Amino acid sequence: MVGPERPQFVLFGSSIVQLSFGNGGWGASLSDLYARKADIILRGYSGWNSRLALEVLEKVFPKDAATQPSLVIVYFGGNDSMRPHPSGLGPHVPLPEYIENMRKIAKYLKSLSDCTRVIFLSAPPINEEKIRESLSDKFQDLGRTNDACRVYSEACLKLCREMNIKAVDLWTAIQKRDDWATACFTDGIHFSSEGSEIVVEEILRVLKEADWEPSLYWESMPAEFGEDSPYYPVGPDGKTTVNLSDSNLLISNPVVNTQKRLRLK
Repeated sequence: MVGPERPQFVLFGSSIVQLSFGNGGWGASLSDLYARKADIILRGYSGWNSRLALEVLEKVFPKDAATQPSLVIVYFGGNDSMRPHPSGLGPHVPLPEYIENMRKIAKYLKSLSDCTRVIFLSAPPINEEKIRESLSDKFQDLGRTNDACRVYSEACLKLCREMNIKAVDLWTAIQKRDDWATACFTDGIHFSSEGSEIVVEEILRVLKEADWEPSLYWESMPAEFGEDSPYYPVGPDGKTTVNLSDSNLLISNPVVNTQKRLRLK
């Protein structure tokens, strides 16, 4: 354990989470944006469904941990929505069971502490043709359809409304872009940098609008060791230094630029 202790944001889900630190991924963007403010912790497991998530929930989030996460972002649903295989193998989870699994996950995470916040990501759309081109040589039949993703996405969002859980409607958000089917995915399922940018923007929108205390929106959180110092670089006036505790002063971050545009509207 290293200090000082920061708020922990845990990303918990299947391959869309596991791969979120590569290819300009949304997890990496969050880690960049929250530098010196929160630790972004990856708990992603490719191929998993909500059944497997339930099996390890207490291992990933032990109730006796010295520190509980401030935020857990959860994504399961795309694999659950795949057609059942005649052999009985595969990730398919019937819709009623999926809903109950997600309900149990939500209840458990909310019980970790009074300050643990939860956001669910709904199943995004997919590019079925691209999946066949990219993955047909690796799997017999993924059995994944856009319509099934829609059904599981709607079920997730309905559950979130019932349980008063914050949610990101990825099914709708991704399709707001005209060329979403070709621009937002690397293989028809997993996000490209353009798709990840949409995911980050939607997560930040939820965080900004939430009435949580303390706020978990990046601009509202203090930077670690954020005090001014005479050892920072000297500013243009030649008399004072420039506080560099906010790294976004130095870099061009597309998500930051989008957030600035949103504030101007």
